[in-house]
Amino acid sequence: MDINYYNADDLKKFGNIVEFQKEMGEKFFGYYGEVFKEGALTAREKSLIALAVAHAVQCPYCIDAYSSDAYEKGYSESQMMEAVHVAAAIRGGASLVHGVQMMNKVKKISL
Repeated sequence: MDINYYNADDLKKFGNIVEFQKEMGEKFFGYYGEVFKEGALTAREKSLIALAVAHAVQCPYCIDAYSSDAYEKGYSESQMMEAVHVAAAIRGGASLVHGVQMMNKVKKISL
């Protein structure tokens, strides 16, 4: 299949979202910029968190951007993959813990 929903070149166009709603787009980018500034966490730490979250929300654009960013900020391949495993464990655990809801429901209806 030659057609993809995601085009890597679209990441470069992210800033263009202000074209259809300038005020909110600018507010988003202002907030985004503030979030990634040095604070209680370093920009380097935030990059690794962003990489893990990108995998949890399965955003290919974010994965591309933060794979490059985290690597450029000095994270090793092993550290980056470990962060991805943390995201996978949390995502998997979030699905499994909802199994308790299913168990409660089945126990209730099987009485």
